[in-house]
Amino acid sequence: MSILYEACVPQMAKMLRQLDVWLAEAIDYAASRDFDPERFVSERLHPDMFALTGQIQSACDTAKFAGARLTGTEAASDPDDETTLAQLRVRIQKTIDGLEALDASQFEGAETREFRFAAVPEGKATRGLPYFIEFAQPNFYFHLTMAYALLRQGGVKLGKRIYIGSLPLHDLAG
Repeated sequence: MSILYEACVPQMAKMLRQLDVWLAEAIDYAASRDFDPERFVSERLHPDMFALTGQIQSACDTAKFAGARLTGTEAASDPDDETTLAQLRVRIQKTIDGLEALDASQFEGAETREFRFAAVPEGKATRGLPYFIEFAQPNFYFHLTMAYALLRQGGVKLGKRIYIGSLPLHDLAG
């Protein structure tokens, strides 16, 4: 099985599920403090950075484009029109569903598959492995971390365990 499949589909889907958990925590936090949780949507760490909405849209886009580019398929188009936490949660789930619709066999040869995208200079191309390691994965975690930081800044009680989520476990060989 392709290591890029393992790094892209299960891992990105897991972290998007964690992002959804963080949003649920934000909604619960707002309810416990009697304020509208939609205030989180427009929060930003700095005026020149994306608000929470943009951070979540970018994390979702990075995941879906990584899956599409590595498999040589077309990514679904999303209009970036979410304005509520509920809509963002739908987008997260749609992205997870899209990732999980990819089959491991589609990642065969992904490490060396050549392609272009907007960040690649004209007349150049990149291959799957450096694209994923040097661009997609760091970009995905950057936007996740910014979303996490925005929620923490807003008072939502999140910790490292809820950021990382669970670790797959198995029984010891007897």
